[in-house]
Amino acid sequence: MGDDDPVAVLFIFLLGIGNFALHRAVLDSGHPLVLQITRGRGFRGGGVLLAVEFLLLTAAMLLAAGAWPEVAFAYAIYSTLNLVTAWLIVSRRV
Repeated sequence: MGDDDPVAVLFIFLLGIGNFALHRAVLDSGHPLVLQITRGRGFRGGGVLLAVEFLLLTAAMLLAAGAWPEVAFAYAIYSTLNLVTAWLIVSRRV
């Protein structure tokens, strides 16, 4: 991937869509841990957590659009960890 190759940005964007879907599934899972984190601490049903997810996605896309397409690999690792964690929470293995 070259410096001006949009493939890294598109790849990160598609992973970001998946991350938002995973995040929403976790927030809607009703898991006691999620409820403990999101209630009574000003997270407003996970809105703040989704905003942080958006900031991470935006930063990764901006870095990839600059001269750092390698960020796509790091974001793919982050997305894989999100997938495993979401599966553990939603399937109640944690």
